[in-house]
Amino acid sequence: MAVDNARVEKFRRTPVDGQSLKRLVEAGLTWLRTNQQTVNALNVFPVPDGDTGTNMVLTLQSAWNEIKDLGTRNVSEMAAAVSKGALMGARGNSGVILSQLWRGFSRSVHEKEILDVPTLVKAFGDARDTAYKGVVRPVEGTILTVAREVAAATEAVAGSAHDPIEVLEIAVRAADEAVQKTPELLPVLKQAGVVDSGGKGLFFILEGMLRHIYGESLETPTMTVQPISAMNLEDALSEVEEGQDYEVVVDFFPNGELELPKFYGKLEEMGTSIQVGEGEGMYRMHIHVPLEKRYEPIDYIMGIGTITKVAMENLLAQMDEIQKGKVPQIQLSTVEPGQIAVVVVSPGTGLSRIFASLGVASVVSGGQTMNPSTQDILSAFENLPTDKVIILPNNKNIIMAANQARDVTVKKVAVVPSRTVPQGLAAMLSLNPDGELDSVADKMTKALSTVKSGEITVATRSVEIDGVAVKEGQVIALLDGKLVASSDTVEHAVMELLDKADAGAHELITLFYGEGMPHGEANRIKDVIGKKYPSLEIEVQEGGQPHYQFIVSIE
Repeated sequence: MAVDNARVEKFRRTPVDGQSLKRLVEAGLTWLRTNQQTVNALNVFPVPDGDTGTNMVLTLQSAWNEIKDLGTRNVSEMAAAVSKGALMGARGNSGVILSQLWRGFSRSVHEKEILDVPTLVKAFGDARDTAYKGVVRPVEGTILTVAREVAAATEAVAGSAHDPIEVLEIAVRAADEAVQKTPELLPVLKQAGVVDSGGKGLFFILEGMLRHIYGESLETPTMTVQPISAMNLEDALSEVEEGQDYEVVVDFFPNGELELPKFYGKLEEMGTSIQVGEGEGMYRMHIHVPLEKRYEPIDYIMGIGTITKVAMENLLAQMDEIQKGKVPQIQLSTVEPGQIAVVVVSPGTGLSRIFASLGVASVVSGGQTMNPSTQDILSAFENLPTDKVIILPNNKNIIMAANQARDVTVKKVAVVPSRTVPQGLAAMLSLNPDGELDSVADKMTKALSTVKSGEITVATRSVEIDGVAVKEGQVIALLDGKLVASSDTVEHAVMELLDKADAGAHELITLFYGEGMPHGEANRIKDVIGKKYPSLEIEVQEGGQPHYQFIVSIE
């Protein structure tokens, strides 16, 4: 980094109070958001759920919203507000762990006016301890490892560091080194050729704080260009801000080598939410711009390359349509006081209707690439007229947020840890709304093992995992979360999935078709299955889920 020494010296002489911490949180958030797509692209499996960066940004954004108007100079009060905001806004496993890090940090600085060296070192240690305790089975090679290495490195200099900035410098170096080592600790990362995404996100937060002190830019990504397939433009819509009137996407071939820092710099003068992807020499640029600047990115790129495709959308109109369609029109079950209310997370309108027919009292929209926050889940049951609640997350990356919602309410809540939609549906068949909460939750939990879950989607990148070679753009099949097959057609991928699942030994196959799968094609594939497995009962249901052509239940 190019350091502004005069600026750093000024920071060294100034006590780190509540307002200083506030500016550091803002800097960490800004730098994380700048590099959000870098974190998202660090996905182990080549499936469209690379949302770690998005989850961490939204979690920290919630923390920032809690403190942005807070005027206290007391570190304890500021940290407590950061912790509260992160807790309620936590999304996905990475976001929940990030909120736990802030929780430990906040507890450590309770009743402290400023952050001196001993206080900051202890805060890093308490953040580590709280995060580890918050995970039932901690896995090394993740964000937890990075937090542990940061704490260990800062504890080693507790008696020799001159000021908190020196401690932060050591923390950033330790985080960087720990991230690079994650593939050696978690074999699946090494197999996929990536470092841990959550750990990288934590590194960016700490580095953003240090860049703020050094006077470095927080707007220009350090990333190399991501593959076009890793660009998650759907998530870009989730953060539309005032002044972002149009979304512009341009495909082009540059006249020469693209100078990324200069390219990003020019784009930053025009708009926000900038993403750049590359594939076989062609680049894709994505940006949000005000109305009056909607043609500027196109004019600029015409001067540096050959444009092959331009797409322009009115963001405000799109957001209005998305918001209108977010809550499915379904008839939910009425719950009486004293009964058990079930809250489910559902990725599609069709699936929401099916869950409603089975007796759920509240539906939270969410799933792959759209993990709901702790607050979203909490809001789904807080106003229900009963104090007994069961939550079905239906996604492995939502279980921790569900547990966190359970822990912050006065209601009696049980989380049945369903990792897939088929598991959630199987659990619903064991619901007795008039039963005793723990007994019913235990019965529903046992029902999770009665079903196998399949998913059919399109690979977002080329990789080889568990002996399955996948090319970007191929159709892939996952069985209970494990990559089991790749194919050139959806039909062949479904058949390979059923073969791996030993479908012939089961009784019922249900195909929940996604929003991009025509009903007629789903029925045609059902007929193909029927010919190979004549003894099976086969059903086709509208799921409406994005990204996944089929979710498959095998019972």
